[in-house]
This record gives sequence, C-alpha cells and structure tokens, in this order.
Amino acid sequence: MAKYTESVCRLCRREGLKLYLKGDRCYTPKCAVERRAYAPGQHGQGRKKVSEYGLQLREKQKARRMYGILEGQFRRYFEKAERQKGITGENLLRLLERRLDNVIYRLGFGSSRSESRQLVRHGHFTVNGRKVNIPSYMIRVGDVIAVRDKSKDSPRIKELLERAGDRTPPAWLELEADQARARVVDLPTREQIDAPVQEHLIVELYSR
Repeated sequence: MAKYTESVCRLCRREGLKLYLKGDRCYTPKCAVERRAYAPGQHGQGRKKVSEYGLQLREKQKARRMYGILEGQFRRYFEKAERQKGITGENLLRLLERRLDNVIYRLGFGSSRSESRQLVRHGHFTVNGRKVNIPSYMIRVGDVIAVRDKSKDSPRIKELLERAGDRTPPAWLELEADQARARVVDLPTREQIDAPVQEHLIVELYSR
C-alpha cells in the first residue's frame, strides 16, 4: 500500500498549524511550526491571495493529513458519509474518529496517529478479545479495545500505558488505564471532536 514517506513536519508547516504528527516532539521547542511558522519551500514566506477553491482544498488536505489517510481512501470515506443520514461533514469526521488507529491515539495508547497505526499493524491490540491489525477497522458502540497480554511487557507499551493514566480521553470512550483497556460507550458528536477542521468546506469542495 502506498504511504507518505517524506518529512511530516513539512505537512504541519504547509497547513500553518500543529497536526501533532510527530507525537512527543510536537510538544517541545523542536517543533518545526514553532521554529519556522511559515510554509516550506522557496516561496513559503511570500504573501499569497487564496481563492475560495484554495481554502476548500486546504481544509481537505488538513483533515486528510491529520488522520494520515491517502486521497483515494479519504474520498471513499466522504462518499460513505454522504450516503448516511445527517450532516455529511459531521458524518465524515465521525467515520475518521472511529478508525481503530485514531481510537488508540485518543486513548493515549500511542503518542501520535502514525505510532498508533504502527502499533495496530504489529498486532498489539484486541477488539472484543480478538486481535485486530487493521488500522482502518471501524469501532462500534460496546466494543472493548485492550492491549494484548503479550504486548504489556514491551518497554514502549509500558511507557505509553503509564502516560495514558494521566490522560483524559473524549467522553465517548471509557478508559480503564489500570486494566489497559477501554470501552466505546457512544459514537462521537461534533462537539467531542477537537479536530480544527471546517468540514463544510470539504463538502463544498467535493460538491463542485
């Protein structure tokens, strides 16, 4: 499967805000957005007039990069959101939030979505007692996500679990840090999704 292999810090600089793609580094003075708060490239510091289409494109790119999804897959999520009842933009964000790699990140079991994705691929988690190694797996209400017993001895997993105990997950997730597991108690609402995305601009872009 194709994946982005370039510097992820360039993506944050291009969008003009922290997307927290590097995990712990994003909270330090080494963060690229803190050091160079302008777009990358030769003309990154120049002033540019952004068109309506440009604004819509930037919102789509921001959301796609934040959740670590390639263009084709993002488009399929949008088409699925469009078929569902309710507001398309909110449906889209709700689908992205329900990805297993994102849930692992929200619980603090991964320092970034990319690390969470890698941990899922390596089979460190179970859903309802069964090992799941598909990052795009869609969780449902009532699902129980847990760290596999064999994985609890991993130094990195231990470190992440210690941090998770100090972290407050969103209200739609119920964390039992001492048991290294969590339950999905509800589907996320727009108010519970802290993604800095204007989803209506994405809908307008795909409606052209």
